[in-house]
Amino acid sequence: MKKILQVLMMMLLALAVLTGCQKKEEAAAAAPAEKAVEAVETVQVDPVEEAAASYFADYPGSRIAPASDVFAMLDAGDDIFVLDIRQPDVYSAGHIKGAVNAPWGSDILVDAVNWLPADKKIYVNCYTGQTAGQTTAVLNVAGFDVTSIKYGWNLGISKTEGFEGYVETAAASVPEASGTVIQPEIKEAVQEYFTTVTTGAYKNNIIASSALKELVDTEEGLNIVSVRQPKDFDAGHIMGAINIPFGAGMQEAFADLPRDETVFVYCYSGQTAGQTVGIMRLMGIDAVSVKSGMGTAGTAGSGWSNEGFETVM
Repeated sequence: MKKILQVLMMMLLALAVLTGCQKKEEAAAAAPAEKAVEAVETVQVDPVEEAAASYFADYPGSRIAPASDVFAMLDAGDDIFVLDIRQPDVYSAGHIKGAVNAPWGSDILVDAVNWLPADKKIYVNCYTGQTAGQTTAVLNVAGFDVTSIKYGWNLGISKTEGFEGYVETAAASVPEASGTVIQPEIKEAVQEYFTTVTTGAYKNNIIASSALKELVDTEEGLNIVSVRQPKDFDAGHIMGAINIPFGAGMQEAFADLPRDETVFVYCYSGQTAGQTVGIMRLMGIDAVSVKSGMGTAGTAGSGWSNEGFETVM
């Protein structure tokens, strides 16, 4: 009898173990499978580079206006703001009425992000439009609505019929701080840009055609970018140049340019190259523009072709 009881106890114990295991297996089967956690790569976007790239991503078609358009706006009483970045001596000799002087390379221009109006169209004047091109691009990245005046004072404003009626010698005061809010990283980059424009290997971020010609004749593998339109590039370009036509979307090609070598950029007269250089430099590319570009009838004999240097097809 005792043995029978022992056998029964062992059978009951075995049954309990089997039942517990079955319940655990059923519970495991019923539980939802845990989803595998996928590793998500976080891409850090530089706010300055992103804002600079958007300049051409959202390009309106042109940011260069002839002096006659500016004069017409003044006649119409439009509330525009004119920024003259020439040096004080020539500004004092004559400038567009109401224009504020913030000389290129000065602390006044560095500080301009603090007092330029964010609610007005801004027109920038320099000597021939090339440093105004850089200024236009850089200030637009900071959030201002800026356009450069075609050919600047020397080749544009002073060559426009009736310009004398829009000129004065009395200096306009620098406005009070506007309170415009600019993303700190962008503001710092813009101010650094204007702080360093007269330093470095190429003053004003510009190289003379003759200096580039010497490099072309003596060095191999130069990074030369033509931003002229394809038909003009095909008709003749600087030897070794590649073509990135100026306009909306051109920033997509900048990824293929080196970050550790100088990139020489040229256009027709130096104005759109100036804008391109401004954006490239904010994107980390050591870019400089070729003075007066390939050269046009309006650049008074200056520029690669106007100076008689060879082009290839």
